[in-house]
Amino acid sequence: MTKQEAAKRIDKLKKQLKEIDHAYYVADAPIVSDAVRDSLKDELEKLEKQFPDLITPDSPSQRIGGKALGKFQKFKHLIPKWSFDDMFSFEEVKEFDEKIKRFLDLPATYDIEYICELKIDGLNMSFIYENGFLDRAVTRGDGITGEVVTHTVRTIGSVPLSISEKKYIEVGGEVYMPEASFQKINKEQVKNKEAIFANPRNAAAGTVRQLDPKVAANRDLDAFMWTIYNYQDFGLKKHEEILMLMQKLGFKVNPYFQKVKNIEGTLKYFEHWQKNRDKLPYQIDGIVIKVNDLNLHEKLGRTAKHVRWAGAYKFPAEQVTTVVEDIQVQVGRTGVLTPVAYLRPVALAGSVVKRATLHNLDEIERLGVRIGDTVILQKAGDIIPDIVQVLVKMRTGKEKKFKMPVDCPVCGSPRSEDTRLNSSHRSLSRMPSSA
Repeated sequence: MTKQEAAKRIDKLKKQLKEIDHAYYVADAPIVSDAVRDSLKDELEKLEKQFPDLITPDSPSQRIGGKALGKFQKFKHLIPKWSFDDMFSFEEVKEFDEKIKRFLDLPATYDIEYICELKIDGLNMSFIYENGFLDRAVTRGDGITGEVVTHTVRTIGSVPLSISEKKYIEVGGEVYMPEASFQKINKEQVKNKEAIFANPRNAAAGTVRQLDPKVAANRDLDAFMWTIYNYQDFGLKKHEEILMLMQKLGFKVNPYFQKVKNIEGTLKYFEHWQKNRDKLPYQIDGIVIKVNDLNLHEKLGRTAKHVRWAGAYKFPAEQVTTVVEDIQVQVGRTGVLTPVAYLRPVALAGSVVKRATLHNLDEIERLGVRIGDTVILQKAGDIIPDIVQVLVKMRTGKEKKFKMPVDCPVCGSPRSEDTRLNSSHRSLSRMPSSA
């Protein structure tokens, strides 16, 4: 085969494999068997080995590239990444809607159109395409600077290596680990006597930051795209147009987004997915509510922490029971003494919880919690663990009441009446590691 003939054959193979991969990874509707795909890919790799100068960045053979260097390159985002304010009740959601109307000087009866999306519990990332090719994949980081992890993201079948659009385009999405993959990996971790991952999100984050892309390739990561940061370059007017353009370009968009005519419509969407979240093959922790009109995004802008045009409506905290094995005092930076419950480790809302703050003596007395008690533990917004109730009927009589120490547990200095240390000893304060 001549080089010219090989080039034509390689082009045909790449196009066919791209169609097959899109059907399998994005549309979830395979059009050929795995054996057929493997056969085509094998032929492609052999031709590329024979004619290495014909290898292009978007070739399916380049899904697994070289290993990363010893550290990840830092990348300052060209477009700063925003975050959402969390809401935990429909009253807060309605207040979110009211704030938008007040900011825009709209009547209270005005109906703002929203797009509701599932809040995937994954890793927020940016995917940058230049001249139609995936140029880099960057973690969100602090919203200003992230880490370049293109070498591992290239292994994710649902992330296209090339697209038809030649303009610079920066896509935002969520890299996640499906539940089945998570369970499989933890079984392997146990088998290999290695530490298990607490939840799929941690597993996804750890996988993306692997130096060896082969590790990522074996862990079945996936990704949903949910925005184009530079949407102005494409003349888009609605958020739904962003979602539709991404689908047209071959990106995987979560199919369950829904347009609602006003804030009341978000509640029905929320309640449906609160009941049906366990039927999904991946974890979600709530929904995201976005103003559909992109012109309003520009007008609303953002606060120092969050955008004003979107918010996350989180599912209620999960609850579990566990045992208070001890109560110890934490010494804060300003000398404040805070009692902390050390718990029998328990899985809650996707992580293992070992400690929970008891805030102060008044809270301990209000709850009536004792060392040895069986308690109900919950996470507010899936983040902060709190003891909300003591199961008094579970007591055996061996439980012990907690007494705040008279002297500082660090240096032995006397405690003042307001549960602070004397000022001369505050520099010796310490805090235990987080739960």
